[in-house]
Amino acid sequence: MTSRAGPRAAGTNGSDFRQRERVAPKYQMCAALKSEVRKLNLVHLLLWLLVAAQVTVSHFNLVSHDTVSMPYQWEYPYLLSLLPLLCSSLSLPKNNISYLVLSMISAGLFSVAPLIYGGMEMFPVAQQLYRHGKAYRFIFGFSAVTVMYLIMVVAVQVHAWQLYYMKKLLDSWFDTTQEKKKK
Repeated sequence: MTSRAGPRAAGTNGSDFRQRERVAPKYQMCAALKSEVRKLNLVHLLLWLLVAAQVTVSHFNLVSHDTVSMPYQWEYPYLLSLLPLLCSSLSLPKNNISYLVLSMISAGLFSVAPLIYGGMEMFPVAQQLYRHGKAYRFIFGFSAVTVMYLIMVVAVQVHAWQLYYMKKLLDSWFDTTQEKKKK
């Protein structure tokens, strides 16, 4: 090695750094998984804001109920899905396994469970709409059940991918901590 002012080491022209500056594949995978989880957290936040806006607008009567209908029952517990979002965001900077596990458990409880309940709650209304063409709730002129089912389809995919990437990230972090304990 050389100091700043000293001579260069014998037998090198300074281009032998490539083999030393490689990032191990497990750390590359961790970085990629963290990036995917962050992107999905952003989409989750946007979905949460849509549901929160509908609940807020309808409860404070900011617009008439003809424009934005009253929310379905599943939307209230879905508002708690902000908790897994915060836990996963807190777990990423320092690779905190506890927050990530808490995020995964609460995602099932506060994100996926309300969506399943919502699908069952809105099914008779959707069935009536598609059989008889009658809708009683509207969001900006569109059938509320149709709009909410579209949001649910996107939300189910986002939460499924979030859980998948968080599980892979958790496995990656767990393997890293096990290696450190062996040493």
